Amino acid sequence: MTGNDQRGSDGRRPTKAERREDARRQREEIQRGMSRRRRNRRIGLVLVAVAIVTAVIAVFLTSGSSGIPSASDLLKQAPAAQKEAGCDAVLSTPNYQNAKGSDPAIDHAHIGSTAQLTTPPPLSTYPTTPPASGPHDPTPLTAGIYSSPPDVYSSIHSLEHGGVIIWYAPGTTGEQLDQLLAFYGQTRKEANVGQDRVIIAPYSYPDQGTAGQLPPGVQMALVSWHRLQTCSNVNLAVAFDFTSQYQNPVWDGRTYKGVAREPGGLM
Repeated sequence: MTGNDQRGSDGRRPTKAERREDARRQREEIQRGMSRRRRNRRIGLVLVAVAIVTAVIAVFLTSGSSGIPSASDLLKQAPAAQKEAGCDAVLSTPNYQNAKGSDPAIDHAHIGSTAQLTTPPPLSTYPTTPPASGPHDPTPLTAGIYSSPPDVYSSIHSLEHGGVIIWYAPGTTGEQLDQLLAFYGQTRKEANVGQDRVIIAPYSYPDQGTAGQLPPGVQMALVSWHRLQTCSNVNLAVAFDFTSQYQNPVWDGRTYKGVAREPGGLM
């Protein structure tokens, strides 16, 4: 029997009509298989699209539409970030000129108020770089982001009022600094992160010698009244962990760890 001689189980050859019907059934089966494959591909594409949308929504909810990290996420990252950024522990700083007592007058004197303080004293006379207390300008510095070094003596007055300063080394660039500026640059309507008590600025006062620059190897210094933390690298999580508990009022009910003389004062 040749290959073209197809016979049924009864031994007879199928009729022409039967062959057409058999071919029709085979075509329909092929078409059903193709339809199943197309349907499965569509379902797969839909599932991939749903996964992408879900991921985008998750990022939006945790970081905001601008990609700025949330405050709660930053506080979770802070312990590990301390090591990554090469940060020292928060230090309690001494009084100006090592004056004795818990609150000596010289440590919070207004420049121009006495015959001994007619002009700003050199930064080298302050016990730490940057200063964390000491004689200061009668007018506190307003909170905000400064692209150039502001009046350092006014900034000390802001510390006395419960403000916090994030100093960074001039010439610093990178993602962490960009995130830092974006995070604190949000309006309070967009996100209240305590930005109304925070000053961010480059620390650069060349006429003051070494005291006018951050110490070698320090890229970021976090300062409140009589408190100082330095880091080898700028890090937003570390900065927010500091500002949120050393500013006064504190952010979102955190425990206040500062010692500002006039907490909550205007700045």
